[in-house]
Amino acid sequence: MPDVSHDPSTSLTRGARLGALLESAQLLHASLDLDPLLAHLIRTVMGRLLVTRAVVAIGDGDAARVAAVRGLRHLAVGDGFDAEVAERLGLTCVLPIGSPPVGLLGLGPYGRSIDADEEGFLLGLLGIAASGIANARAHEEARRLNVDLDRKNQELASLVELGRAVARTTDPDEVARVLGLTLAGQWAVSRYAVLAARAGQQPIARQKGMLLPPCDRYLEALAPLPDACTLDEIEDAALRDLLTAQRVALLFPLRIGGHTVGLAALGPRPGGQGYGPKEREMGAGMAAQAVVALENCWNFREILEKQRIEKELALAASIQRTLFPAELPHVDGLDIAAASRPARTVGGDYYDGLRVQGSGTPYLLCVADVAGKGVAASLLMSNMQATLRALIGYDLSLDALAVRTNDLLFVATPGNKYVTAVLLLADAVTGQCQYVSAGHNDMLVLRSSGAAEWFPATGLAFGMFPGATYEAGSFTLGPEDVSVLYSDGVTEAQRADGEEFGTARLLGAVRAVASAQAEATVAHVLRELDLFTHGDPQYDDITIAVAKKVQVPSQPR
Repeated sequence: MPDVSHDPSTSLTRGARLGALLESAQLLHASLDLDPLLAHLIRTVMGRLLVTRAVVAIGDGDAARVAAVRGLRHLAVGDGFDAEVAERLGLTCVLPIGSPPVGLLGLGPYGRSIDADEEGFLLGLLGIAASGIANARAHEEARRLNVDLDRKNQELASLVELGRAVARTTDPDEVARVLGLTLAGQWAVSRYAVLAARAGQQPIARQKGMLLPPCDRYLEALAPLPDACTLDEIEDAALRDLLTAQRVALLFPLRIGGHTVGLAALGPRPGGQGYGPKEREMGAGMAAQAVVALENCWNFREILEKQRIEKELALAASIQRTLFPAELPHVDGLDIAAASRPARTVGGDYYDGLRVQGSGTPYLLCVADVAGKGVAASLLMSNMQATLRALIGYDLSLDALAVRTNDLLFVATPGNKYVTAVLLLADAVTGQCQYVSAGHNDMLVLRSSGAAEWFPATGLAFGMFPGATYEAGSFTLGPEDVSVLYSDGVTEAQRADGEEFGTARLLGAVRAVASAQAEATVAHVLRELDLFTHGDPQYDDITIAVAKKVQVPSQPR
């Protein structure tokens, strides 16, 4: 084979070019780092073609950006590559790197003549460089993905650790502490704050390097903010100024079910680093996870508090049941029965039946109704019971008993509370009765003939005004006559359409069992109430007492 292209003064032999090309191929593929690869490419080309200016841009078309440059002061790594600008800078030749091209090589004027073989060498070198650049870029992308994966793994580990930490506690303050430390530790921040507030719960404030006021003052301003935001995204000037004064750099509103309950705030990152989309997303995820735990803690505390209240109410109810007579005294000549149903666990209604000292065989039957419901009413009801039982031992007329009861209750009763009551003093033998009604419902007397009589109030409710006087009314219970004392929970019992049970239905119910014993009459009225209301919720305490005049058993001779 003849020796061709052999010109020792101006060019290399083809064999030498091939050797140089192989050597460059080894060097270009020796590293997967892009920078040394490009540096070797530029050095090789500049040295071989004796050019003083060269640039390598990576990318295609307008997306190509300068990745390596020599001899050009007006171009820098990272600049976009513009062919017109390159020409003005003296780059007379722009060649594609590879096919399809992965970039461009711009060169200044050649320092020597270039023959066809040299151009072939250059194109071959660029082809080899293209594969090296592609490999380096793939390696760079893989390394970036690995970095992202490591970061994601670290974030996931942080979230898992945060989840474990907040799941171990039922203390909302501890949740706030863990969240603050986790956020601050994630980005080595020295200043942070976590604040939250919910009605019925103690406000939470965990702060380091900040002194934000309780967040319930500006929850409304936090509501429209995104899950993570910087101060320049806050439109509310007062809130922005407040956070600026505390050098807050990133803010996470805390939300439960669409309601804003607090915030987590971070100060600036060290070294002037900012908070990018990844940091905002990560922080918002942590805040969302912690706020779920915060809600669980609050709910847990509310359940405990509810259970405590229910326990106390159950105890109060058991105590209140002992205030009612376990059994009404048996009195010859009177058949007596009573019952009471509180609307809540404890109620404000009261009934009692007491033997009274005095001439004849007097017996006092009482039904009282405290204004209001629940625990407050039950406490006043116990006061009424104690007052009446304390006074019954004194030889007082019925009207005097009512006056003393009123005065004592007035002293011990809040201004917005009072007690309505009806006191019926009956002689079991003669059937002669006196009554005092302190602002109470009309008392019903159903005669054995079927006639009904209603006896209205004779004075003001107990506990309203001191020194109130009461007039005692009188009537006589004949054989089989029935006297019915009741609280307004009986006649005002409602069904779903708002209609009340009323006095007419009460009279009808009593009349339907007029010949029955008192206990059966009480049971029938309560049953009629249940049928009327169809089991709808009971809004008021229900109390009824029945006294029926019966024949006095003949005394043995």
